[in-house]
Amino acid sequence: MVERISVIIPNRNGAGTIGDCLKAVLASEYDNFNVTVIDDCSDDGSVEIISRYPCALIRLKVHAGVSYARNMGARAVDGDILFFTDSDCLLTKNALAVAGETLTKLGGNFIVGGTYTKKPFDPGFFSMFQSVFINYSETKKADNPAYVAGHAMAIYSRTFRAGGGFNEDVYPILEDVDFSAMMMAKGYKLVIDPAIVVRHIFNFSLIGSMRNAYRKARYWARYCVTHGDLFTDSGTASMELKMTSLMFIALIALIISGVALDNTAPFYLTIAVALFWIGMMKKQLAAFLQTGGAAFAFSSAVYYFTLFQLSASAGAFTGFATAFLETGKKPGAGLAPHKE
Repeated sequence: MVERISVIIPNRNGAGTIGDCLKAVLASEYDNFNVTVIDDCSDDGSVEIISRYPCALIRLKVHAGVSYARNMGARAVDGDILFFTDSDCLLTKNALAVAGETLTKLGGNFIVGGTYTKKPFDPGFFSMFQSVFINYSETKKADNPAYVAGHAMAIYSRTFRAGGGFNEDVYPILEDVDFSAMMMAKGYKLVIDPAIVVRHIFNFSLIGSMRNAYRKARYWARYCVTHGDLFTDSGTASMELKMTSLMFIALIALIISGVALDNTAPFYLTIAVALFWIGMMKKQLAAFLQTGGAAFAFSSAVYYFTLFQLSASAGAFTGFATAFLETGKKPGAGLAPHKE
């Protein structure tokens, strides 16, 4: 018997994407699934759009956040397997089938994740940059990832209940990172299956991309302080990104010192640092090259090391400062992750 999969989609003012999201889910090739959308007090016409599709709709009476919405959906559905995704993600036709097959093979002690397609739903440099960046970051350690993302997470309902669900007091984002850490602390295992992919709708401009990098880095930094995993190679909060931040600061210092001292030595060091960075980033750069060609890879490398890094570094600094003021801890001096 094919196990029933319940697809759970939280929505908050997603009128621009929820229709395409539901069309994609309902076009799934899997034989036994249902879809439930939990609307978190949208005021943009989302509910009217959702009502056009053959899915269950749960409307929250008070804005409660994505963790609460996911938990509410999990309590309401009847599937053997829960598949969490987002209202701006489009499941590929075989995503549920692959997720069901992989999870059935591994069993209830596992949580199976997917990632974004390398090419997003919407065209444009900044959207494709983000999609390739996340695809690479989330699949480079597929057998032992630091987390399974909520845009493509498959878990047995009994496992989810045993784990206690998402922490409803966590930050507005990173609830999936927090849930993953909590489940690993309880003895469950994580696996990423690169064949489980969703197309994300970004619609990123330069400003949108930089704002997203700043916001995510800010919350990641706060999370690192709280959980003591500053030096963990954790998906999109990768060691490559953290090392790039340090090298970015070092290069700025070298250039300034070279100009101030009227000395060429710092410029030679600048070249050495740049070459070291290219060597460290070769796999990420190869992913950019494979997806969009040489021009895209070159542009991505320049953007990654300059404006993207500037935004992420500013967000991280703000996050560390905020966490220090809130907790009195120095960055990196947090607690061990989720010990029971």
